[in-house]
Amino acid sequence: MLPMQDIRTLGERRWSVPVLAALAEEGGGARFVLLLNRVGCARSALASTLDHLKASGWVERNPGHGHPLRPEYLLTAKGAAIASQATKIEAVSTELNLKPMAFQRWTLPLTFELRTSPRRFTQLKSELVPATPRALSLTLKQMMGHDLVSRAVVDNFPPAPLYDLTLRGRELAEAI
Repeated sequence: MLPMQDIRTLGERRWSVPVLAALAEEGGGARFVLLLNRVGCARSALASTLDHLKASGWVERNPGHGHPLRPEYLLTAKGAAIASQATKIEAVSTELNLKPMAFQRWTLPLTFELRTSPRRFTQLKSELVPATPRALSLTLKQMMGHDLVSRAVVDNFPPAPLYDLTLRGRELAEAI
């Protein structure tokens, strides 16, 4: 299981999971063009994601790159461990028919937080401190649209909505 900080870092770019999974499948390294074809994102999105992964210490440029058969980007030791987890997340996402566009910045951290028990919005807001209420609200709505999260209203005074993972959401949480 990944620590929460790594889950947050992984969720910051929607293409991080597919890129890390592609690097792992290629044996720990790949060229930019190969990643671009495999992942299927825009060139600027891939460049931004690789910069983010380099800043995280999970990917590095190959100092010996120059020959067409040598990979341009390599996984670091820490990146290899996270890439194995990203491969599991990517497999479950494919099984659930979730495209990378279904992942917003807070999708993975919310899934991780909801894995143990249902939570109220204010609890989620306090557990995911840098997230704005609007970002959490939009992410929860998007996750409900993909049938990853359910919302139930508890009949108290005042009524309290509780958010919980659906069966599909639990499958994704197990991969994390």
